[in-house]
Amino acid sequence: MADEKSRTSGEVPRPEPKGPILPTTNPDADKPQPPKPVIHPALYVAVWISLSSSVILFNKWILDTLEFRYPVILTTYHLSFATVATQLMARYTTLLDGRKSVKMTGRVYLRAIVPIGVFFSLSLICGNLTYLYLSVAFIQMIKATTPVAVLLSSWAMGLAPPNLKQLANVSAIVVGVMIASFGEIKFVWIGFLYQLGGLMFEAIRLNLVQALLSSAEYKMDPLVSLYYFAPICAAMNGVVALAWEVPKVSMAEVYHVGLFTFFLNGLCAFMLNVSVVFLIGKTSAVIMTLCGVLKDVMLVVASMLIWGTPVSGLQAFGYTIALGGMVYYKLGFEALKGYAGEANRQWAEFGAARPALRKIIVVAAVVLFVFVLFGGLAPTYAPDYDPSQYLSSAAGKFGVSS
Repeated sequence: MADEKSRTSGEVPRPEPKGPILPTTNPDADKPQPPKPVIHPALYVAVWISLSSSVILFNKWILDTLEFRYPVILTTYHLSFATVATQLMARYTTLLDGRKSVKMTGRVYLRAIVPIGVFFSLSLICGNLTYLYLSVAFIQMIKATTPVAVLLSSWAMGLAPPNLKQLANVSAIVVGVMIASFGEIKFVWIGFLYQLGGLMFEAIRLNLVQALLSSAEYKMDPLVSLYYFAPICAAMNGVVALAWEVPKVSMAEVYHVGLFTFFLNGLCAFMLNVSVVFLIGKTSAVIMTLCGVLKDVMLVVASMLIWGTPVSGLQAFGYTIALGGMVYYKLGFEALKGYAGEANRQWAEFGAARPALRKIIVVAAVVLFVFVLFGGLAPTYAPDYDPSQYLSSAAGKFGVSS
């Protein structure tokens, strides 16, 4: 009998794989990844407005209220603080890595950085001297003419051809500040001239910076600019302070302000420069312009509340014209028209969704306008009214000496 064929299974044992087994699915891909936390740009705006306002009010408080009448020494301290802080940040952080792309040589530093530092130093000295004579509210009103000073100095320096249309666009700013000056109750000529000098030096500095940064190889953010400008400015201001204010200052006056207060003041001034870097990176020039207008208005109000600064109705009217002219010059008619149309659409949608709340807002705005108008006119009709005594009385109730 022939050998019977045995039935065998068709399954053949597979050889063991030599390499690692590749998975057919990625278990991590199936799991939803948590979204990365994102900081809203409004936070950067709020921080910048807070720090910018705090530096101005802080300086005014030290120079005027605490009677430390040495603005050049204070400016020198700010710039020395910034010099040390930027050097430490360059060594231990990545915030100043942008300086590596700047082709900085000794010749460029002497021909470009030093002149800018000189005018920066002069603008800071004049700006701080102004706090000894004028109120914060009036100083902010005069600062609204900065675009005018920049425009005129650019023509004088030959950086831009004269343009009568641009001059007409900024004329509203000049008219508004002139009206505000006529309405200023505590007008001091020397303080006004110091402020005009500071504006002139700042305008020249801004034009020099623009000329320097017009080349891509010297493009730098404000923090990198401070890294280069702070040392020369600190040295210049230090020389002026040694000849002008150091012989008159005493350690008793320094201790009266307090070393910790000086430290907070320097830190606040430096953090303002850091916040500008983040604000520019997260927003636009348009947003920064509008935020600057909001900051100026808030400073005027804060000055009225803290120091009881009287603001006449004529002064408020002129300041409103100046701010409107500044916004128009920065944004242009077409941009303002587009923003106005979008605002009307949003307001109409809000009114359709919440009509009661819209009526409340309108009534509150009218009441606030009337209150501000008559409050601004009050010093004209009641010149003996001094709100500082009520502030001192309220502070005394809380055990705070003023």
